[in-house]
Amino acid sequence: MAKLSMGFGAILILLGVWGYLATGSVYPTALIPSWFGLALSVCGVLARAADGKRRMLWMHTAAGLGLLGFLGGAIRAIIVLARAHGALTVAEAIAVWDQMMMALICLAFVLLCMRSFIAARRAGINAA
Repeated sequence: MAKLSMGFGAILILLGVWGYLATGSVYPTALIPSWFGLALSVCGVLARAADGKRRMLWMHTAAGLGLLGFLGGAIRAIIVLARAHGALTVAEAIAVWDQMMMALICLAFVLLCMRSFIAARRAGINAA
């Protein structure tokens, strides 16, 4: 799961950089997915510990960050779409797409984490 966390982190970093560049490098908030990706990657690196308790702590932290990323991205995209009433500028359309992609990527990560946590619990292992 640590490698998965680092992989999803890398995808989010690329998504944030793409959003920033696609909006003309004007909106630094487009880098928010990159910050979530960096945090997931750090959790993944720290989860590579040999100690099962430490691995479990960092993977649960990563899952919590993924959940926050899903909620933040989805809620923000819904708010922007509701306020726009269908008339989005190019920058707003890119931002909404970026937010929805962040939400979907984070949701996929959280679901995979949950599946791994359930499997570990059933196996009686304190590893993620």
